Amino acid sequence: MSRTAAHPPSAVQEPAARSHRLDGLEPDNLLAFMALLGLLRALEADDRTAPAPLRPRAAWDLDAPPLRPVLHLARPVTQGEIAESAARGVAALAAAHAFGEVRDLNYPRSRARALLRQAAEAGPGGRTWGDLLAALMSDAAVKEDKNPAEAAIDPTPLCLLFGQGHQHFLDRLASVPATAAPPPRGRGKAAVNLSPADCLAEALFAPWHRSDPTFAFRWDPAEDVRYALLAGDPTDAAYKAGTQHGANRLAAVGLPALTLSPEQRGERIRPTVLGGAQSAEGFSFAWPIWRDPATLAAIRGLLGHPDLREPGALVPLGIDHVRVARRISVGKFMNFTRARVVGEA
Repeated sequence: MSRTAAHPPSAVQEPAARSHRLDGLEPDNLLAFMALLGLLRALEADDRTAPAPLRPRAAWDLDAPPLRPVLHLARPVTQGEIAESAARGVAALAAAHAFGEVRDLNYPRSRARALLRQAAEAGPGGRTWGDLLAALMSDAAVKEDKNPAEAAIDPTPLCLLFGQGHQHFLDRLASVPATAAPPPRGRGKAAVNLSPADCLAEALFAPWHRSDPTFAFRWDPAEDVRYALLAGDPTDAAYKAGTQHGANRLAAVGLPALTLSPEQRGERIRPTVLGGAQSAEGFSFAWPIWRDPATLAAIRGLLGHPDLREPGALVPLGIDHVRVARRISVGKFMNFTRARVVGEA
């Protein structure tokens, strides 16, 4: 994508500034939080070749409701320039999302170990691929099997797609970030074509309409569509809910920021991720709401803090509160709930 591409029409009128409120990213939506991580990661990726880096940081605007994050940059730019930089970054990161013919996250342990070793030995040039693999699996955490060497890996708890309903996680993790824009909206002369930057700009700077017929990861609580609450079959195209494609693109490249690690649980080694925890109620993911601009590295540090879920424990670090979303099962599918404030009844 050229650095001289035209600005998105919806954003070109916006003045250049060093801070931009991200009105599309709600604080209680896991997809939105992962899109925020993806935005920072994409802008950092584009900075590596930019003549004037943006050096992105993010904070939450606690003084101007409704609560939303604010992007802080090293120099004044327009929303269109942010979207273009993010689009270039997503395209660069998406190149690592290649899994060959493997559609589901169920590598045998031996294959997982070989891939992880290959990424580690690739050096700095393999960092993007290594970060992605490290967020997906560990050869230390595998499912029970009579042959441990060939047991399938126990995947990241953020993987909700295992082939049910023809929904395959690695298929989507490869195709969603590589699909630069959704299909045209409308028909004939009235059809609206979005550029890759337009697609990201509307996910970041405007309330979501979820009108795209593209694939998603079930990280958006709005994807918890239950048959009993609809007039028809939710798998029927006439009733099927759409997605916010730009948010899913950003979230897909944000996932590698959530590194997986093995942990001992009872007699078994199980996977967990930054921000994740397992309890009697199942898996949940927590993220902080912080006051001062923070880099992606600093945010990852907060997600890994041992007192993240202790109400008020991180106030000295500038954390206003922490939100947590639970993973739930709905029939054969899984979803995440809207996030609640930790410590709130």
